[in-house]
Amino acid sequence: MITLIAIIVLLVLLGWMSLFIVPQQKAVIIERLGKFNRVTGAGLRIKIPLIEVIAARVDLRTRQEEFAIDAKTRDNVTVTMAIAAQYRVSTAPGATPQQSGIYRSYYMLANPVSQMRSYLIDALRSSVPQYTLDEVFDKKDAIASDVNRTVSDLMVDYGYDVVSTLITSIDLPSDVEQSMNRINSAQREKEAAQSLAEAERIKVVTEARARAEAMEQAGRGIAAQRKAIADGISESLAVIKSSGVSATEANQLFIFTQWTDMMSEFARNGRQTTVVLPSDFSQTASMFEQMLVANGAEEESEFVIVEKDE
Repeated sequence: MITLIAIIVLLVLLGWMSLFIVPQQKAVIIERLGKFNRVTGAGLRIKIPLIEVIAARVDLRTRQEEFAIDAKTRDNVTVTMAIAAQYRVSTAPGATPQQSGIYRSYYMLANPVSQMRSYLIDALRSSVPQYTLDEVFDKKDAIASDVNRTVSDLMVDYGYDVVSTLITSIDLPSDVEQSMNRINSAQREKEAAQSLAEAERIKVVTEARARAEAMEQAGRGIAAQRKAIADGISESLAVIKSSGVSATEANQLFIFTQWTDMMSEFARNGRQTTVVLPSDFSQTASMFEQMLVANGAEEESEFVIVEKDE
């Protein structure tokens, strides 16, 4: 009875030792008598107790390594760059199990993360000196992409995929940073001055254009007014001539009416100016000259109409 119980206990123990579970996004490397045997994926798995052992549990998830390096640019400025590298174990099966990414990630490198970091540092220190400081800032994504491609080609032989490499920040020495701040400040002041000058130029041009348009509109108004006056004079002369008077008499009559209108305007304006009127309307030219002078006089005087005999 005791023997039977011992056998049952032994079988249960061996069964418990032979069964194991592999979680999702994990892989298990099985060794038999100290030699690689196989790689198992997620699920409930069986191994031979005492003969087969779990050599390694490999994490297949993407991981991230962060570190900082110093590098010198082409214009001899030392910069400190913060690097973030994302990597994972390659799940490529390979022609044989020994050529799979999981096999190589475990058996080929004792410290794969340290090796990857060394590759990244070497690639960055070889790439950065090809660029000036300004170019490093402008092209940091392109630099990181080139470095990632170079290191990924190297790490794939060790069973690792370098998913991405990022330059997350670039720090400068304090004296260089202060100099750049002064340069940036001067550049902003220059741009502000240029903007103000351009705004002033636009203002002057706009005002000049507005004055030109106003003068153009005023000129059109004056032209229209003169045309209306000319049309009115022409119509008035036509009406006078239609009454049967001669052309000379019609002209004198029109001049007389214009003259009386001007006299009325003088009276309404309250200007007191003396104008000598000829008794003969043939002398109206000198009369109109007097009226024009009187109309433009600055000082006010008493307006007196005196009829002059020839």
